[in-house]
Amino acid sequence: MTATQFLHLEPMAELEWSAAIEQQFHPTVASCPADARRAWIHRAPEHEVLALYRATRTHSGPIPSPWWLRAVSSGRLRCRTDGFRAEDLIHALLTGRPGWEYVPWAADGESGYWEFAPSERDVSGHRIPTTVSLTDRHDGWIDVLAAHSGPPPEPVAVAGIAELRKLAGEFEAMG
Repeated sequence: MTATQFLHLEPMAELEWSAAIEQQFHPTVASCPADARRAWIHRAPEHEVLALYRATRTHSGPIPSPWWLRAVSSGRLRCRTDGFRAEDLIHALLTGRPGWEYVPWAADGESGYWEFAPSERDVSGHRIPTTVSLTDRHDGWIDVLAAHSGPPPEPVAVAGIAELRKLAGEFEAMG
């Protein structure tokens, strides 16, 4: 028998997932969430993305993934497009207000977030600005983290875009 008769190759789920979430560009060039949607998970048929995500989680436990994929997989968000719509609406709301900036370079596989830059330069000395991010930890999908230095405070759960619009001024005053 030859060595190749004993060789059996199987794709490693983690390696396949890593390729699926890999961006096709350097994320700092993204000026909005739509610009950051370049990975396979953003473009492939949704049922294939879900199948790979679920298979990889079965073998690996928690894996890097965007909030919307975790929410769709759990059945709490209807589809990926609804997640994209939420990201785009938040972007339009926040970047239409002075001081908010989109930050595309989140952790591997994660969606970007928004920072209120004036809260970072405030006389209070905060090094981490007030931040808005999307989450699957609750069905409002939006978390706000107050400006801080040191350990992060508990995020404030926001019950959707309408509440974010209503409370944006208060969040800007945090810190």
